[in-house]
Amino acid sequence: MTTKFRRAAVIGVAVLISAGSLVACGANEAAEGGDDPVIALLLPETKTTRYETFDRPIFEAKVKELCDKCEVKYFNADQKVDTQAEQVDSAITQGADVIVLDPVDGNTATSLVKTASEADVPTVAYDRFIEGADYYMSFDNETVGRMQGEALVKAMGNKGSIIMLNGSPDDPNAPVFKKGAHEAIDKSNLKVIAEYDNPDWSPENANQFTTDQLTKFGNDKIQGVYAANDGQAGGAISALKGAGVKKLPPVTGQDSEISAIQRIVAGDQTMTIYKSIKEEAEKAAEVAVDIAQGEDITGTTDYEGVPSFIFDPVVVTKDNIKDTIVADGFWSVDEICTDEYADACAAAGLK
Repeated sequence: MTTKFRRAAVIGVAVLISAGSLVACGANEAAEGGDDPVIALLLPETKTTRYETFDRPIFEAKVKELCDKCEVKYFNADQKVDTQAEQVDSAITQGADVIVLDPVDGNTATSLVKTASEADVPTVAYDRFIEGADYYMSFDNETVGRMQGEALVKAMGNKGSIIMLNGSPDDPNAPVFKKGAHEAIDKSNLKVIAEYDNPDWSPENANQFTTDQLTKFGNDKIQGVYAANDGQAGGAISALKGAGVKKLPPVTGQDSEISAIQRIVAGDQTMTIYKSIKEEAEKAAEVAVDIAQGEDITGTTDYEGVPSFIFDPVVVTKDNIKDTIVADGFWSVDEICTDEYADACAAAGLK
């Protein structure tokens, strides 16, 4: 029985009691020829390029492949909590059978899940965990942070002072990345001289924070940068170059943005984390279609009491771009190796 028909059953309880088998027969007929399934996809923001470039089109294409009659209602909150709350209400009003929700603020998103639940609409917490959601899917985020930290320790030869650019305090993944990174960094010989939890994951904020630390400590004192994602890595690298730093220190990243891959090829950024968004978005689409069509779903694991699908991240450096990003079709050699990066690509064996 789809969500729509479960809601209809709640509304029609009194009729069911008085009419008995006649109503049951009518419900079965409606279920056979009812409205087409509606799937709502709610993403949090546009500053991180992955959402509009990958998550949305991959999700929509997979839904179309699996269920030609399914309709996807798409919403983007532009990092506004109130906007996302309104969008959940709108999705319910527009007849959503399931809501796939990547929250702006994971801490307050429990109320959005509750709103959906009260309307008998199941929720899938996408990429960021939401307490009370029916399903959850993401990557092993603590491992992501630990991989970044380990890569930085290795690149720095286990010595030197660093600054840390963490993710947004509102993002439930950010403290998990941070925890994993500290697991690697705190047991090393690296010294954290400044640390920043960056609202909105803003590259501009990362640039300003790095600039401020360069002014405070001097160019030579910042010997490494932990950046939780590629946007912040770009902001930090821009600040370092703007301050006249000739030999850039190791800088981490995450998301495998095209600009980050190009910086890695050029030697400006040390590494990024590749998360197969295709795998995640397609699994989200599969689960959403199954829910909308009334099928049973079983998560592959359990996370905080929620049936979950957890995927493995991969460290990408100059040495394995071809075997990871390119091999998966995430970015092509032509997209990476524009004229500006042609020589660096040739040196890195990207052809």
